Amino acid sequence: MVMTKSKRKFNFKQNAAVYVMLIPVLAYYIIFHYAPMGGLVMAFQNYRPNLGLLGSDWVGLDNFSRFFSSIYFGRLLRNTLLISVKDILVSFPAAIIFALLLNEVRSKYFKKTVQTISYLPYFISMVVICGLVMDFTEAGGAISNVVAALGGPSDGLISNPKYFQSVFIGSNVWQNLGYSSIIYLSALSAIDQEQYESARMDGAGRFKQTIYITLPALATTITVMLLLRMGHLMTVNYQKVILLYSPATYETADVISSYVYRIGLLGQDYSYAASVDFFNSVINLSILCVANWASRKYSETSLW
Repeated sequence: MVMTKSKRKFNFKQNAAVYVMLIPVLAYYIIFHYAPMGGLVMAFQNYRPNLGLLGSDWVGLDNFSRFFSSIYFGRLLRNTLLISVKDILVSFPAAIIFALLLNEVRSKYFKKTVQTISYLPYFISMVVICGLVMDFTEAGGAISNVVAALGGPSDGLISNPKYFQSVFIGSNVWQNLGYSSIIYLSALSAIDQEQYESARMDGAGRFKQTIYITLPALATTITVMLLLRMGHLMTVNYQKVILLYSPATYETADVISSYVYRIGLLGQDYSYAASVDFFNSVINLSILCVANWASRKYSETSLW
């Protein structure tokens, strides 16, 4: 129903405080997300800082052709997809399972304690997190020693290309498990408890209650969160990658975002870096649109 001018004016006055609170959010996205999109033209130029966007030479799709023909293209695409897909397969269900387990805990003190401990890694500086990961997984580190005792490599996990992705994903689970479970715990608290009481009266145990009541109630939340994650499928945390990787592990650790950092900020090849990042964003958007279409068609849940 379309609101009339008088109704819109009344609505604005009635919710003036809410609209005022919205101003900083809008300003943030306009300044830091939408305004910089004008710089995408750099991807189609031979950009020179002294000439600016208006004075730099136009090269069309040359930067994209350069990337597609690069010897690193296959490796970057493979590593980005492998790390992202593995992370989704491990981290995404881990948060759901953790929330389900916490929901079964009856001791409020124990539950709050576990939640607090699980949240802590998310709020620790990325540099500190990566420092801890390096200490535990380098040669002589606690985790590396355990793996070596079980028959694994003795030269450290973080410097071994074969194990870098496992270390990266494992540290992601540890860092984000508690924080990622918050949305699911919130959804679990909204489930009508009478459904569980009826199920118990019918003889359903905890497992069947989870299968037939809890998971269906979480289905919409899980679908939306998965769609949002799919929109970042080609985005790997480059800060964590560049803090953990080394030239010895480039073969399995180097991803598109870390490559953009090296060629853009370190190599100062701004146009080429912009074209690679633009390609990455287009792929992310395409994946999100396809995933949203499939979700709307088969589950009637979608982002738009």
